[in-house]
Amino acid sequence: MIEAQFSTLFWGFLVVYGAVMYALSPRALTLSSFYRGTDNAGRPASEWALTCSIFISWIFAKSVTNAANLGASHGVVGGLAYATYWLSIPLAGAAIYWLRTRHGAQGLVPFIIQRYGRAAALAFSAAILVRLYNEIWSNTSVVGAYYGAPGSGSFIGAALLFTAVTLFYSLKGGLRSSIVTDLIQAVLFVGVLGVVLAVVLPAHGLPALMSVGDFRLDAGLDLLLVALLQVVSYPFHDPVLTDRGFITDEKRMLRAFIVAGVVGFVCILAFSLVGVHARLEGLPGGDNMPGAVARAFGVLPYLLMTAIMVVAAGSTIDSTFASIAKSVGYELPLLAGRDSGSHAIRTGMWTMVAFAVLGNLPMIAGTDILKATTVSGTMVMGLAPVFLLAPLVRHSPWSFHLAFWPGFTLGLLQALGHIPASWAIGSGKYAILLGTNLYGLIICCAGFLLPVFFGRILARPSGNPA
Repeated sequence: MIEAQFSTLFWGFLVVYGAVMYALSPRALTLSSFYRGTDNAGRPASEWALTCSIFISWIFAKSVTNAANLGASHGVVGGLAYATYWLSIPLAGAAIYWLRTRHGAQGLVPFIIQRYGRAAALAFSAAILVRLYNEIWSNTSVVGAYYGAPGSGSFIGAALLFTAVTLFYSLKGGLRSSIVTDLIQAVLFVGVLGVVLAVVLPAHGLPALMSVGDFRLDAGLDLLLVALLQVVSYPFHDPVLTDRGFITDEKRMLRAFIVAGVVGFVCILAFSLVGVHARLEGLPGGDNMPGAVARAFGVLPYLLMTAIMVVAAGSTIDSTFASIAKSVGYELPLLAGRDSGSHAIRTGMWTMVAFAVLGNLPMIAGTDILKATTVSGTMVMGLAPVFLLAPLVRHSPWSFHLAFWPGFTLGLLQALGHIPASWAIGSGKYAILLGTNLYGLIICCAGFLLPVFFGRILARPSGNPA
């Protein structure tokens, strides 16, 4: 895939990238620094740093690849569909702002324990660990694809080397390391993306690219509707995002979430135009349209595209490692009713290592990266009422379980292909997915409200007519 004379340059880039990130990463010496992103003196991240961190942590390598692939498949409608997921960020920011200002929440897990009980918090923690697990293989797969065909030795070798260099600097500083490197990665990503778009877009012109695609259910509109349905639940099972909602004061946090969401939406939509360009050119890109476009322009553009993917994937995976460490090293002991203790950082570090190894198994097996978004997003549709309708309940474990488990079950059935055809909306590729998310969200909301309804009925005085 890469010309022999340039192979050393490509492999060397991975090593140099890891060395630079390690050199720039601060060492976390305190629990607050490792898990809450403060410096070692206890000062929280600035609003600018938080904004950049949220933005680049959600610009996954799989995301820019999926955006370009969908642009090639459905034109600008496909890019708009995928960019819509970035509306999750302002919505999550608003929800976390409410949790913190009205209820003094210190995190989503403590809030769930208080509002829905420990069993609910355990189910929620399991869901986010699955999400974090998916983030590893789905991003390392994208990087590996720039070094070889899926399943090849160079593909697997590059993915594993990339995982190793990211793990190396993540162990040094946890969330603090992630936030500091995110600043650098955000600047690099925007700069290189600007160069790539400057090379690609003039070939056809922006008006021509924006005119490709039709707003029909069988032409990508069904996926756009799926995204609109999933944004009300999708962000809450991603601690890479939500952990950052509790590390600075509420107003700065909310502004950072809004700005990061808007900028992310624009960047993903812009990158989808790379796929639209490939469609107009008739390039055979398969599951890697950005790579196909870059190859068509030569080796140096291909190296720039590789750099985009490495930076995007690195910013996501270092954040993923930090969130995995916090979930296992800090929050699971909280679920057990005990303090995380003096070994919290060490436990978190060993958890990073374990997930770095096990998290690459689906990559080696060759799983489709789009499933990491659409499948997990469907399984957690029940989290929408759990957080957005929380003002309607005080302590209601049944509300959580009657919302969460039906959503999880429907998501699993959809992934296994067992949703009946009668649930399909339209005749497009995502017709079953759309039906599952629409009807499933209704079921989850009804399940959440059922205990509320019966609680009010039972609370009425016996002599009061219905």
